[in-house]
Amino acid sequence: MTTSEPELSPDVANAKGLRKGWTTGTCASAAAKAATLGLVNGQPPTEVEVELPGGRRVSFPVVDADPDVPNKAAIVKDAGDDPDCTNGAHVTATVSWADQDEPLVALRAGDGVGTITKPGLGLEVGGPAINPVPVRMITQAIAEVTDRAVICEISVPGGQEMSKKTSNERLGIMGGISILGTTGIVKPFSTASYRASVVQQIDVAAAQNVEVVVLATGSRSDSWAQRTWPELDPVSFVEVGDFTGIALRRAAGAGIGTVRFVGMAGKIAKLAAGIMMTHFHRSKVDTDLLAEVAKATGASPTIIAAATETATARHFCEVCMTEGELRPLFRLCEMAAEKCAAHAGGDMVVEVTMIDFAGQKLLAHG
Repeated sequence: MTTSEPELSPDVANAKGLRKGWTTGTCASAAAKAATLGLVNGQPPTEVEVELPGGRRVSFPVVDADPDVPNKAAIVKDAGDDPDCTNGAHVTATVSWADQDEPLVALRAGDGVGTITKPGLGLEVGGPAINPVPVRMITQAIAEVTDRAVICEISVPGGQEMSKKTSNERLGIMGGISILGTTGIVKPFSTASYRASVVQQIDVAAAQNVEVVVLATGSRSDSWAQRTWPELDPVSFVEVGDFTGIALRRAAGAGIGTVRFVGMAGKIAKLAAGIMMTHFHRSKVDTDLLAEVAKATGASPTIIAAATETATARHFCEVCMTEGELRPLFRLCEMAAEKCAAHAGGDMVVEVTMIDFAGQKLLAHG
């Protein structure tokens, strides 16, 4: 039983032609350097330069400077053409001297920056939600100004509201956004960041020793799943988008015993064909497969014809619903569960639920 996980095409994965931006990690490092310069010189700078992980140096204007509080500075987050909820945020740093026996840079979460409350993120529980690369960038930026030990508080005014548009609370990151970034640069519509988020969510769920993980393809699927299984820990619910394959493998590797997949007909039809990366640019619905399933389940000529009338599984699904013939849809769920289990490997149990386009359950296998 073969499955595949095709890569996204460059036009989708890299979003060519769109303006790039800066990560919150880059902005935090620039704010930290500006605040440190203000602490040392008694006056905050108007512009500051920092180094990205790849070695490139970039400059930012400093905002919110207050001569009476020279050790506090902010950088406005510019996400480029990426639809980032933190775009326009004032990433702020406040730096003060620490005892010399303290680490060179002791980081604190200020207003609007989350605090880690659950294991599985690779960060200290109780510590600030600042990822390792931004930590290094902030430390390096401060070291360019002073070798004395400092306390650096990173804050983001409005960060608590911004975090509601992220999966932070579900991951146990409370009180605000995370300070993120691996390259320092935001690539518009970057699928790499989404994929990394899926992996991170699976890791957090595994760290809580959950026995069941629910993979939902989008907000409607996720909302249905959370209403249906309220007894599950919130970390059990993961919006995988198109990254079902990596989520399955990560869950299997973490020893999670049961995965419940919730999605609509199109995604399920692709999974039934063994395609684990379901983005429309890289995988098409196999209408021949739909026709084969219709015939194998004894469907009427109307259903069989609907399988190849258009290139969408939605049409096929809607005709099945109108005709009251759900056997082909159940078989698709069954096949999808089989292919997902094979892709994951091991003894994982996979259950598949199909919902309609209003976010209501149609049927389930498992």
